[in-house]
Amino acid sequence: MIDTKTILKIAINSLKINKMRSALTSLGIIIGVSAVIIMLAVGTGAREKIAKDMESMGSNLLIIRSASAKSGGVRMGMGTRPTLTLKDTDAIEKKVSGILAIAPYSAEGKQLTYGNQNWSTSVGGTTASYLFIRNYEISEGRNFFPEDIKNNAKVTIIGQTVANELFGDMNPINKIIRVGNVPFKVIGILESKGQSGMGQDQDDLIFIPITTAQKKVFGTDFPGTVTMITVKTQNAEVLETTQAEIEELLKDRHNISKHQDNDFEIRNLAQMQETIKSSVRTMSVLLGAIASVSLLVGGIGIMNIMLVSVTERTKEIGIRMAIGAKASDIRFQFLIESFLLSMIGGLVGVLIGCIISGIIGLSGAMNVSVSAFSIILSLSFSGLVGVGFGYYPAYKASLLNPIDALRYE
Repeated sequence: MIDTKTILKIAINSLKINKMRSALTSLGIIIGVSAVIIMLAVGTGAREKIAKDMESMGSNLLIIRSASAKSGGVRMGMGTRPTLTLKDTDAIEKKVSGILAIAPYSAEGKQLTYGNQNWSTSVGGTTASYLFIRNYEISEGRNFFPEDIKNNAKVTIIGQTVANELFGDMNPINKIIRVGNVPFKVIGILESKGQSGMGQDQDDLIFIPITTAQKKVFGTDFPGTVTMITVKTQNAEVLETTQAEIEELLKDRHNISKHQDNDFEIRNLAQMQETIKSSVRTMSVLLGAIASVSLLVGGIGIMNIMLVSVTERTKEIGIRMAIGAKASDIRFQFLIESFLLSMIGGLVGVLIGCIISGIIGLSGAMNVSVSAFSIILSLSFSGLVGVGFGYYPAYKASLLNPIDALRYE
């Protein structure tokens, strides 16, 4: 039996003799592996972007919103009928289990001014807990104190976009800005969060105490009401239990019978997040499966060329068998050639796929992320294609009769 090192050397020399044909044979694998790398990079990038967006929103969240108002039979949308109050917030915090933090929230668009600078943005009335719930960090200054909420203090925490637009390179801390016509002292600046998955600037906003917003800024026909209440639970396991308790409590407080529609809506963001993540995972698998078709096409190309190679080298096979080579040696040699063709194509495909993915990422067209898993998967699949599609030609070569092979012209 010929040793493995000799067989490998013969296989490499055979590929070198037909360089152009070997390159063209590997082309299908190169294209297939490149496609798999790029498609999986796009899927992984999308998954990471969504995970980042979800993290910026906060985890284990329940969003309670006021119900939809009706005008002439037309539903005006969630939050248009003010049914939630600060007292609801206090009741939920005291009576519902599993809550880590809770915060009321109402927002309106307002014009801000500082000196001769002005900027229109979203003004959110809330409490200190809201920043914790929604993963906002203070880069400079401080959060709201309980006294700020209790005393209707005219203080504000501003996002980076607002700070840049109103103050430029100046430090905004302790400066006075006007929200509408009301002066507010800047006590804090938020860490930048960038754009959300929907393209919304998460830094273009300011926060003020909810009591100040209700009494001095927004103006409402329904004093004490809030647009929504945000709840962060202790962990994901208690989300559904907490949601059910909140629903029962609010039904009781709002005097809603079993046959009446709720005048509020509770949204479980964890369920929404999991649905989105599942959709992205499905998309990634689909993209990878589509790209894998190219690998199968490349494998068919390898099998065709190897069959041609067996026919062309029939006499060579006969000579080798005549001088002592066994059928297993012939079979192993052709399998090695097929495997090498496929793996060389796979390595080149990985390189090209990584380069193209990098170019896509740098262009900003979409988020891409090449993972070690996608590289290992592509190379493994490439090797399997080489062995799988190379086996039949190798088997056919090993069955040749030495005498018939020597007579072949």
